[in-house]
This record gives sequence, structure tokens and C-alpha cells, in this order.
Amino acid sequence: MVDDIYKNIKEIKKEALADNIPIMQDETIDFITDYIEKKKVRTILEIGTAVGYSAIMMAASNPLVNVVSIEKDKDRYIKALKNIKKANFEDRITLIFNDALDVKLDEKFDLIIIDAAKSKNLDFFSHFEKNLEVNGSFITDNINFHGYVDKDLSEISSKNIRGLVKKIRNYVEFLQNNVKYKTKFYDLGDGISVTERRI
Repeated sequence: MVDDIYKNIKEIKKEALADNIPIMQDETIDFITDYIEKKKVRTILEIGTAVGYSAIMMAASNPLVNVVSIEKDKDRYIKALKNIKKANFEDRITLIFNDALDVKLDEKFDLIIIDAAKSKNLDFFSHFEKNLEVNGSFITDNINFHGYVDKDLSEISSKNIRGLVKKIRNYVEFLQNNVKYKTKFYDLGDGISVTERRI
């Protein structure tokens, strides 16, 4: 059964990479699944499903883990539904087809993962902060944004990318200066931040 799940995951990963669909890098998903075990995470909200790769990896990490994942791209949402059904995780992964900022949830989560439009990281954090358990945490992916965040803006020719980099830097500054939370930054994958409440 376990072998079948991981064979399935390999197929999803291979197909996503072939279709140029961004999925979590190996270092990142390994860090997150280890974090889930270490912190005994049981409920996860994921903002940005893509084709369901990371949601399936997280659900596969522990049979007690339940994931709610939000995706606004219709094609990716449909593909994720198929992948989750094939992996037999329909009972533990719930998909929502919508723009995350239009989604209102009542439940609380041990872990909230932000892995969607990088320009909206701060909006996602603010929108779903009320859904975080007291001992919960946020993990944000792509904090380095392919190395652009560390570059001088004058070295970046694309106006759109410069704007995106500014927003990511603002988000990082928000995390660093937030008195309610403590954040650690990890230079693995494309860079991630782990934000936990100061209890």
C-alpha cells in the first residue's frame, strides 16, 4: 500500500515537471514532512494546491494528518482531484476551488502553508491568521524567489519581477518585525520561512 502511494507520487511529480507546473522542491517537502512529525501536526491548510503533489506528500507522512487545500486554477484543481482520488486520499484531503482570499473557513489548523501568488503572501497571512491554532505555525515557500530577493533591484530588468521582489521583501520585513510571532528563515529549496506564535 505504502509502495503504491509513493509510486503514485513519483508519477505525479514526473508529470508536473514535464508540464512545467511548479511543485515543491524535494528539500522543501522533506523539511515540511519532518516538521509535521516533529510538531505532531494533524490539521493543515494549504494555499496553492497546484496538482496536489504536496498535499498528497503531507497526507502520506502520517495517517492522522488531514489537509484542506485551496486552488483557483480550474485545470490544476481538476488534475489535483484526479491525483488525490488515485492516491486514495479523498477522505483526508479536501480541495476547495476558489481564490483563497474569497474563502472563509471556521476551523483552526495546526499548520498553514502559503504557496500561491507570491505578491499576496501578506494578504494570505492576514486573511487566514484567525484560522491558526494557538500553537500553530505558518510555513511560506519561495521566500528567495529564484535568488531574485537577494539581488539589487537595479540588476533586475523586468519591472514585474522588481515589483514582486519588493512585495516579498515587505512580507519578510513584516515577519521579522511581528511581535506576535517568531520567524526562522531556511535557505533550502527556494527558501522557506517558519513562523510560530510567541506563547
